Amino acid sequence: MYVQLVWFDGPRSEQAVEASRRAGRERLKPLVEAHPDLRTGLLGGVRAVGSDGAECVVVLARDAAALDTLEHLVMSSELLPGEDPALLTGPDRVGRYVASDVFGRLADLTTGAQR
Repeated sequence: MYVQLVWFDGPRSEQAVEASRRAGRERLKPLVEAHPDLRTGLLGGVRAVGSDGAECVVVLARDAAALDTLEHLVMSSELLPGEDPALLTGPDRVGRYVASDVFGRLADLTTGAQR
């Protein structure tokens, strides 16, 4: 299993946080759900936002190819009407890792996805 962390450092404005939320829910989520390789390759993810607008997105995938496909989809998607590119800056950092241990209830849910 692969884990990708995407960081957007704070402070970020409420407008930037809202633009990111909208992009994720209204533009990217439907594209991911419609992509056959991502429907099986991605295991899920979490978007977390700090009090200063900093954001971290954690994505779990079966393999690196799914993360590569996700990256291409995100970078090539067209903005929705009303999306402001000035508010949708790229991430400050991206880290990709191979999961070495999975524990708790997540271990039961990801059986077979681990290397």
